[in-house]
Amino acid sequence: MGSPVNGPVVGVVGAGAVGQAVATSLVAVELPARLLVVSRQVDQAQALAADLQDLAVAAGSHTRAEAADVTDLHACDALVIALRTDFKNTAAQDIRRGGAAANAPALGALARSLRGYGGSVLVVTNPVDLMARRFGEVSGCARVYGIGSALDSARYRLLLARYAQVSPDRVRGHVIGEHGDRAVPCVSTTTVDGRPADVPVRAVVADLRARPALIRGGIGRTRSGPAGAVLSALRKTLGLTDGVEELSVPYGDVWLGIPMCFIGGMAAPCLPPLTCFERLCLDSAASSLRDAYTRLPAPPTERTPA
Repeated sequence: MGSPVNGPVVGVVGAGAVGQAVATSLVAVELPARLLVVSRQVDQAQALAADLQDLAVAAGSHTRAEAADVTDLHACDALVIALRTDFKNTAAQDIRRGGAAANAPALGALARSLRGYGGSVLVVTNPVDLMARRFGEVSGCARVYGIGSALDSARYRLLLARYAQVSPDRVRGHVIGEHGDRAVPCVSTTTVDGRPADVPVRAVVADLRARPALIRGGIGRTRSGPAGAVLSALRKTLGLTDGVEELSVPYGDVWLGIPMCFIGGMAAPCLPPLTCFERLCLDSAASSLRDAYTRLPAPPTERTPA
């Protein structure tokens, strides 16, 4: 693939639909110098790496993609966790939580193998708030983030911009809490061109909640949106740019999405002022996530030597 290029090394764990979209976007924009692809199915990782190598040459990208093993991930500057176990999601409500019991053991085992890892970890696996917490607690890694609320916030700003008939970059607003049915739009601090949003907020919120079903109904599952959220968050966690991302992080005794301000790769929470109603909704999301976490399969434990 040519001579080595200086730059960050990023690992993507999971070579399914979302992992493929994430890896493709990273190679296309040439964000990492090296991209390591890891999958429990070795042939899948090798195939995706080969496809990405073709993309890099065709697009003139200098990113070097290669299949790797979990042990190689310790050398990465950042990791994207997009693994998904095989299960049939039969949930009619809280759809993103449908894979909690199936995904938690695999994600916990991965986290255990990455104890001591010093880079940033972006968790995409759903239910992302629960899985980010599981990964953070089992791995002990200091910089673990779930990307669900970042995607919700991007959708919120897009939909709001359409109602206001402006470009999305003129809209400022956050969606916090749980990525899913209990997402909390921060309506009271949302602005268009720096002024309070004068749009039908209820309609925007309804569209926001309907959008995932629209995507799933047409193409099976979301791919490009999560990849875009990962790309934006990676730039900030790697210190390539400064700004705010709505990410799932510890909030009291749970993990949920709040705005995080990144400066030089270092993050600090920057939760906006909330109305009593918004605070109540956030507390409700926290309570639900707290209860859901207790129902997850127990995380892996250390084996006692014989």
